[in-house]
Amino acid sequence: MPTGSKGQKRPADVIGNAVGVMGIATGEEADAVQDDGKNAAAKELGSKGGKKRAANMTPERRVEIARKAAASRWKNTTK
Repeated sequence: MPTGSKGQKRPADVIGNAVGVMGIATGEEADAVQDDGKNAAAKELGSKGGKKRAANMTPERRVEIARKAAASRWKNTTK
């Protein structure tokens, strides 16, 4: 039986999967969502971190970081 990205079991056939999705949509079946083991409060704070860091940086520092990232991305490209 195939598994999803977080290990959840899924039907191997298309019709079985469609029946399962319909059961979840109509409320006949419970959606089996697995807990990823991460603290919800930590996930919330983590999503705010990048915005807060960018707000505290000077525009010059942001440009410097962006140039370094672009150089790193394009370093190994072939012409």
